[in-house]
Amino acid sequence: MRITNAIAKELEKAPLTGIPIYESRTGAGMNFGKMAFFSLSAMALLAAMVPVSGGAQEADNAARFGALESIAGISLSPDGRQLAYIENAAGGKRRLFVVDTTEGAKPRAILSSGSTDSRLSWCNWVTNARLTCKTHARVNYAGDIYGASSVIAIDSDGGNLLTLSNKRNDRSLYTDLRGGSIIDRAPSDDGSVLMTRSYVPETDIGTNITKRLAGLGVDVVDTVTGLSRRVENPAPNATGYISDGYGRVRIMETAPPAGATGQYDPITRYYFRPQEGGDWRPLTQLEPVSRDGFQPAIVDAATNRVYGFKKINGRTGVAAMALDGTGDLTTIFARPDVDVDEMLPIGPHYRLAGVAFVTDRRQSVMVDKGVAAMSESLSKALGGRQVVFVDESMDESHYLILATSNVDPGTYYLFNARTKELRPLLMFREKLAGVALSAVKMVTYPAADGTPISAYLTLPPGRTDAKGLPAIVMPNGSANNRDEWGFDWLAQYFAQSGYAVLQPNFRGSSGYSSQQWFLKDGFRSWRAALGDVADGGRWLAAEGADAQKLSLVGWSFGGYAALQTGVLAPDLFKAIVTIAPVTDLARLKEFAADYGRSRTAQLYIGSGPHIREGSPAQNAGAINAPVLIFHGTMDQYVNIEQSRVMRGALKGKGKSVELVEYPDVGNNLESSEARTDMLRRISAFLPH
Repeated sequence: MRITNAIAKELEKAPLTGIPIYESRTGAGMNFGKMAFFSLSAMALLAAMVPVSGGAQEADNAARFGALESIAGISLSPDGRQLAYIENAAGGKRRLFVVDTTEGAKPRAILSSGSTDSRLSWCNWVTNARLTCKTHARVNYAGDIYGASSVIAIDSDGGNLLTLSNKRNDRSLYTDLRGGSIIDRAPSDDGSVLMTRSYVPETDIGTNITKRLAGLGVDVVDTVTGLSRRVENPAPNATGYISDGYGRVRIMETAPPAGATGQYDPITRYYFRPQEGGDWRPLTQLEPVSRDGFQPAIVDAATNRVYGFKKINGRTGVAAMALDGTGDLTTIFARPDVDVDEMLPIGPHYRLAGVAFVTDRRQSVMVDKGVAAMSESLSKALGGRQVVFVDESMDESHYLILATSNVDPGTYYLFNARTKELRPLLMFREKLAGVALSAVKMVTYPAADGTPISAYLTLPPGRTDAKGLPAIVMPNGSANNRDEWGFDWLAQYFAQSGYAVLQPNFRGSSGYSSQQWFLKDGFRSWRAALGDVADGGRWLAAEGADAQKLSLVGWSFGGYAALQTGVLAPDLFKAIVTIAPVTDLARLKEFAADYGRSRTAQLYIGSGPHIREGSPAQNAGAINAPVLIFHGTMDQYVNIEQSRVMRGALKGKGKSVELVEYPDVGNNLESSEARTDMLRRISAFLPH
């Protein structure tokens, strides 16, 4: 394994915490952003949100769609009277604002994070005067990219900035340089939180016994003073804990120790502590690929149970397991046709409000009757938009919600449950205000063997069919993911540019018991999955799209899918755009082994002839279409060498290829400037 003590020491030198990274209470010269509060009725609001087109629409759509979300995170104070939100600023920076929820209040900028050293990930209220935030950074050590995180605390006026994370241990480096995580932000009303913290033994002579503790434990941390008290001794194999939302640690997650080979067992094991206290007891375990077992997520203190994901009649559902040693399970919600993929917790105590799943579009079922009634009413008032409950006040009188649709990237609202007042706060993507977006339609087309493949079709505004249009097939970005009905900035950009865009949920996409796909096939059956992608292109052509202007665009796994579809159907597509792609499966397995994950990679990728046959870089000679590749140099999920190898393989075969590298950004190209540049380059590259 490459993670050694030397690397750990080097990473400890990185400026990952505290004052050097952040600008606190910067005052003069700070861009205070925009925040408009309106006292409109729901009907007036809908009228105000009717999109405009033509001359009112900005000509440079690359800049509008390439811009990051205006809001990177938002939180409601316990009393419901203040908001804290993180703004994506120019140059990859982020700024934290606090504002009263009264009409006409002006936001106050209290914190700024840099673009490369460390970035604000989220901020939540602990009390009405104190916030905690998490930051994330990436470190390049000898070509390997490591993640690093820290937890900080700050007053709502920008004062008393403290770093709450302690020194990180070597073990945590194999996935993320964890500086600890807050697992309970409401253990008391004095500004303290429950927080996981890494303990590192010291070897100096004379060191006291507490310094010899090693592993991940839990402390009560006073966010005002920084003082802490250990409530859970560190366990060497612990990787996470779950509290009950009231200050009691009830679940411990562990990863088995590395064997003689240095490779981790992929099985995750969970333990529970009885309600009355005592030692940890075995609870359950989870196999990461097949998802066999039970995955705890939210503890319900009132019923002494833990909610988690479990297969129910072949589909993933939500169940509750008793925390009394019996292991008794109660089904909370399951579907016979699709997997339940999300729980919807809410509020400071992290209570379960509902669950979510995707059929033709994402749907939510609220298990909390009060929230269910509000959700239905709010969705109707907002013209059928999907409503997500983001946060709530401690007394459950005020709610922060996000409403979205396929033609609306989203708007945050404040809802007063007592007065029934609903007020818009902030647009999720401010730069798209006034843009006439395209409706997204679910379609089904037959694969070559007759299997029906569901997909989403986005056409240019005003178009009802694809006849005569240039077209793009855009496979989704993860081997265990799927596309959904809703706003997609890439698909919408291409539709604005005059393309018909098809997003196929090829075989292996999640939601359809895809675990069996991975367990039995995975990359071994790339021909079936990518055959579905190619058949999507043929369907577009049959629908009247211009077959001479048919392209592939994919990101991450979708980038792999785009390239390998070019191998499978070399004459069907006329251009291939791939972003952060996997290109060589053998190298991917080696990369996993370097991080101690070869046993997991074996489950996902397997061994055999498909390692070469299913690798675009090993079959570059079969690709006829010109290829344009984009990759961030700080991608910790798909190493940039995957793209460089692909470029070399294509050049070696005399093929047309260009690789554009963006420094200091990761897999998602989390930079408005990088994304805007990418969109402009793609537009110049694709046939149109």
